[in-house]
Formats: sequence, structure tokens, C-alpha cells
Amino acid sequence: MSWGWSEILWVSLIGFSLVFILLVALIFIMKAFGACFRVRPASGKKVDAQPMISEEEIAAIATALKIYRGALHDRESEVLTILNIKRAYSPWNSKIHGLTQLPDRR
Repeated sequence: MSWGWSEILWVSLIGFSLVFILLVALIFIMKAFGACFRVRPASGKKVDAQPMISEEEIAAIATALKIYRGALHDRESEVLTILNIKRAYSPWNSKIHGLTQLPDRR
């Protein structure tokens, strides 16, 4: 099956336009979800989105979280121990079997 340039251009144009249309539709869907979940006060007063927290309260919370997270882990010693393990002979790791033996000359 041989495709001509006109068919290739039409398929490309349809593909690009389809992607563009779906991206625009996705933007409108996200905006609709944002409008649905927006908090609206019962009265006409403006509501602050974030309550003001003082710097001392933020520091106290951060310190408490640091202490809590530090208590979850065990204290490990910082001493490294290196053990020398003697391996038993094994023909699998012997280099002598990988060498080619010379034939006997007579």
C-alpha cells in the first residue's frame, strides 16, 4: 500500500487538530472542577485562604516534626567492621581452568 503526500498531510492535520482540541477541552474541564470545589462563604464577607501563623509557631512545629521523625529511626553505631572471609577452593573461580594448556612436544 503506497500512501501519497496528500493522505499523509491529512492524517497529520487531523492528528494535530485532535490533540489541540482535546487540550483545550481539558483546560475547560479543569476550570469547571476548580469552580465546583472553590470555597464560598455563606455571607458576603471575604475569607482568608490561609490563616496567619507566627514564625515562632512555625519553628515549634518544625522542631516537633524533626524530633518525631528522628525518634522513628534506630541509632546505629558509626563503627565499620571489616571481616576477612576465607573462601574455600572452588573450580568455578579458579583461573587455572581458563588457561589453554600447551600440547606436549615429542
